[in-house]
Amino acid sequence: MTQHQDPIEGTPLIVPSTTDHPLYEDVVGACRSVFDPEIPVNIYDLGLIYTIDIDTDNAVKVIMTLTAPGCPVAGEMPGWVADAIEPLPGVKQVDVEMTFEPPWGMDMMSDEARLELGFM
Repeated sequence: MTQHQDPIEGTPLIVPSTTDHPLYEDVVGACRSVFDPEIPVNIYDLGLIYTIDIDTDNAVKVIMTLTAPGCPVAGEMPGWVADAIEPLPGVKQVDVEMTFEPPWGMDMMSDEARLELGFM
């Protein structure tokens, strides 16, 4: 009988981003150019971008989510994000992965997004 393994306590649910990479700010800027069609706030400030991982070869991996699994643009959003990041100088390739773990919540929004949407 196998026992269910819980995630190790203290392990972040969201993989940390490589914030010290020289391309990081440019990638964040590109993500800020993509908007959720139903909410007038960019996907980065909404907290939909969980991880931006950039390796030493400048390959970018983005792990993102949606405000709801049934979002009408679920199939298109990763392509929009990849299309925004790929033209950046120095980016070798882009891989956008969708996840629903952990589920998105309003607490993931930036203060700017909360202010924009009238939650502050």
